[in-house]
Amino acid sequence: MRLLRRARLPRDVRSRLRLAPGERILAHAEAEGGTLVATTRALHLPEGRAVPWEHIDRARWSDEGFTFTEEGSGDLTLWVPRPGRLAEAAHERITATIVVSRYVSLTDGTDGRGFRLVARRPPGGSDITWRVHLDEGVDPRDPHVEERVSWALSQLREQLGI
Repeated sequence: MRLLRRARLPRDVRSRLRLAPGERILAHAEAEGGTLVATTRALHLPEGRAVPWEHIDRARWSDEGFTFTEEGSGDLTLWVPRPGRLAEAAHERITATIVVSRYVSLTDGTDGRGFRLVARRPPGGSDITWRVHLDEGVDPRDPHVEERVSWALSQLREQLGI
């Protein structure tokens, strides 16, 4: 009986990757336009760009393909007919960068609006980056919002000792 083995990454794909020292390949899958490669530090796109896991806000798989949102950019969807272990690797790596995620309401809860504070750390790194994700309709220039975000961030940092 032959054991199942994962497919090897083609040599030409491996040679185009600019891996950092200690960065390992975890999974790969064919996508439109080339090969997606998940490493311990980043998602390497077919065009050759690497997106660090801590810069990916969200990722999801659907019938349309693999869609992810890079911090500061819009959604990118790539058709991946057979994701294999790539889906699992992407989920695990993105989740591993999240130190804490806390939702904070802006009011007494009657209108349900607020924001999410997220602390992320790169794989193997120690620097923490904080992000604020406002609910739709929340004005980032509103002094009440600015004050509440500042207060909540201060409280959370104190609780975590960060």
